[in-house]
Order: sequence, then C-alpha cells, then structure tokens
Amino acid sequence: MTEATNIPFNRPSLAGGEHRYIDEALASGKLSGNGQFADRCAQWLERHTGATKALITPSCTAALEMSGILAELTPGDEVIVPDFAFVSTANAFVLRGAVPVFVDIDPRTLNIDPAAIEQAISERTRAIVVIHYGGVACNMDRILAIARRHELTVIEDAAHAIEATYNGRPLGSLGDLATFSFHETKNVQCGEGGALLINDPQLVEHAEIIQEKGTDRSQFFRGAVDKYTWRDTGSSYLLSEVASAFLWAQLEHAPRITAERRDVWQHYFEAFEPLEKDELLSRPYVPAGCVHSGHLFYVLLPTVEQRDAVLGALHQRGVHAVFHYLPLHESPGGRRYGRLPRPAPVSRDASSRLLRLPLWAGLGLERTEAVVEAVYAAVRGQRSRAGRGIAPPTSSPIRAPA
Repeated sequence: MTEATNIPFNRPSLAGGEHRYIDEALASGKLSGNGQFADRCAQWLERHTGATKALITPSCTAALEMSGILAELTPGDEVIVPDFAFVSTANAFVLRGAVPVFVDIDPRTLNIDPAAIEQAISERTRAIVVIHYGGVACNMDRILAIARRHELTVIEDAAHAIEATYNGRPLGSLGDLATFSFHETKNVQCGEGGALLINDPQLVEHAEIIQEKGTDRSQFFRGAVDKYTWRDTGSSYLLSEVASAFLWAQLEHAPRITAERRDVWQHYFEAFEPLEKDELLSRPYVPAGCVHSGHLFYVLLPTVEQRDAVLGALHQRGVHAVFHYLPLHESPGGRRYGRLPRPAPVSRDASSRLLRLPLWAGLGLERTEAVVEAVYAAVRGQRSRAGRGIAPPTSSPIRAPA
C-alpha cells in the first residue's frame, strides 16, 4: 500500500510557452490591457465557444460585475442565484444594488434547480445566474425556457467549465452573457484572470465601453471615432499583457490540460465505485448529453461528522482535501443583502457532507493512487452510516474522451 505524502489540493502547472510569451510581451513595449496576447486569448475563446465577443478581464469576479452593468440592474432588482455558490456569484450584483435571491440546488448535480428558479421569480426578477458546478452543465433547456417566458437575462458563471459541453454546445455559449475564470486553481490559469463572453450582439459595444473605464477607447483604436471620451459607467476591467501572455500559453494547450484532468477524474470515479455500492459515499453525477471539464472531483460522505473525520484522516496522511461552498444564505453577507424565499435543504446538506480531492494536471497515476488508497483507509475507518441525505447516482457519467 502506497503511503500518501504531501499531495497538495492544487498545483498550478506550466504548459510550456509561458516564459517565451512573457518575454515577447516585455519586448513589445506594451504591457497594459487589450494587447496582442489578450487579443489572441479573446479570439481563441470566440472560436471555441462561438461567442459574438470575448473580453479578457482581471478575474471572473470582474466579468460578473460587468455582466451586472450590462444587465442594467438597478437598486431593488432581483437576481436569482444558486445558494450553493462562491460569493462573487452574488456579490457582483449586490454592487449594483440588486438583491440576490438564493435558491436550492439539484441533489444529483449540485447545480441550480430549475424548479426552484421558477418558484422564486417575482415582479422584481431581472436575471438568472447559473453555475456549472465542477464543469457539469446545468439543465440549460429548462432554464432558458423559463427565462424566455419571463423575459429574463441568463448569465452563465462558467468559472469551472472551459472545454465542457451541453448537448454538443460549449458552456459559455448558451446564456446572454457568460464568465470564465483563469484563477490558479482552474484548468487553464494565469494566477488571476477571467473573461466575459457576450452572446447577444447588441451588448458588445456597451461591454467594450464598460471594460475601458466607461470610454469608447476600443472604438478609437479601431479608427471608428477620431478621439475617445467618457460615455458611460465602467471601470478598468483589463488584464495586463504579461498575464495575458501567460494565459495564451495555457489556452494553446487547453485540450491537453483538460484531458489530463479528465483522466484523473475518471480514475477517481471508477476507483470509488465499490465504496458507493457499500453506501459509504456518493460519487458525482453527470447527466446524459453533458461532457464535463474535469475541473474538480468530490465525494459526499453520509454525515458531516464522517466528512470531517475523513478530511482529518486524509490530512494526517498528507492528502490535502478540502470542503467547498458554505450556503450563501447562511453567511453574514447573504443575510444582509439577499433573501431566501424558500428553504434550501439540499444546499445545506451538500455543503456539510462534500469533500473535494486533489485534482490537477500533472498529478500523475502514482499520486492519484495514493489519494485513492488514503480515501479507502479513511472511509473504511468510519463505521457510522447514518444521516444520508443525497442518494447515490443511478446512472453512469459520460466517460472522459480517450
């Protein structure tokens, strides 16, 4: 049996061209945003998603803030968001004076529950924000149908979802707007970074103005106006050229990086099948028609006590596993700025029992096996099987591509 020793939860990896492209950026003499490397990154995203326009931003959070401006939110407007989410998914809209309305999640995918969305819509609702948790698509057919009926903007928080698809369509291409993250924990990364994808052509010009501090500077550089001036609200939502050069090196190898992560994901999934059959944990569920990104792998333990005990046991063996989101409605900020129209028991239950395992490109078979063995030792050591809330999946996920 292999002993696990100091396996980090995440380790950012280099794709190969980062140093060369950074040197090129430095030699160019242009280090501010929207340079040649930012353009390359934006064009890559447009080609791979079909988006009308992609803008490279300092973070996914910044891209979400831009989406709040583009949605023309005003104080008192409501935005429906999943309760099981990162704070930026709500905070970006609170900054516009909007009220995040927290709704429960699907017990199988941990994505926002379309039925809960429908129940939460009021006369003040202006937008629906979805998170493709772990790079597994939400039920976008149902969500888009709801949005059409109520004339709501759909914003995809696709921070986990680069290279993932829904019924053959890339995630990020389905809503009116979408955001990606290039934080160091993501599949493709540059330390900090993000992107805003605009799928509604009517929003492109306004998005460029918002990104350039409220000015028409982008049009000036294209020769569309003879000088640029202040046009609207905005901020400096630009990623530096040095960071964009790093990101370009990563995007060039995005398919390979994603394939490596999917391989680790699939190894975990197959290895933990016996534990799921014994009802000692539950594995992720990927619906038919979805191809996931391999961004993260989690298991659900039967109780919060067992989750915490397994987490501690893994740390003792040098495996740095973590839990994930706390329900937004239970946070001080959530109570202050948002509202919970109905109870969200699945969000609370998943948060209390979820455990994320190390997953990064370059983890390798030996370390992956060490994590598996550590999980087996920790889970088998827990005898209590009480308190199950989310049933094990009933069908197999889409297998990772060969």
